[in-house]
Amino acid sequence: MRAGRITTARRTRGVFIATGVGAGIVVLIALGLFLPLLGFLAGATASTAGLIPFPALSVTLVTLVGVVIVAGLLLLALTRRRTGVAIVWVVLAVLVALAVTVFPLVAVASGSAERASDVAPLIGELWGRLTGGA
Repeated sequence: MRAGRITTARRTRGVFIATGVGAGIVVLIALGLFLPLLGFLAGATASTAGLIPFPALSVTLVTLVGVVIVAGLLLLALTRRRTGVAIVWVVLAVLVALAVTVFPLVAVASGSAERASDVAPLIGELWGRLTGGA
C-alpha cells in the first residue's frame, strides 16, 4: 500500500442481499404477526370489559425500543464487508423482532394470571354467600 492513498474495501453483493432479506422478514413479522396479535389482544381486553389487562405503556415502550434495536442491527449488517458477518447481524435483528412480537402475549398472560389470583378469593366468597355455607 502506498502512503497517502486511502483504500476502501467494497461490500459484496451478499451483504446487500442478506440485509434486504432480513428487512423483508422483519416487515413480514411486523405486519403478519405483531399487528394481528396486538389487535387480537386489544380486542380481547375490550370485549371482557377490562378483565384481561392490556399493558399498553409497557408494550409501547418495548415496541419502540425494539424498532430502534432492529433498525440498528440491520444498519450494522448493511455496513459490514463480509456476507457471513452481515448474516449474523440480520439473524439477530430477526430474533429481536420475534422477541418484541412475543412480549405483548407474555405481558397479557402474566397480567391475567395476577388478575385470576385476585379474582379466585372473590369467587369463593360469593359462592359461600350464595350457598349459605362457610
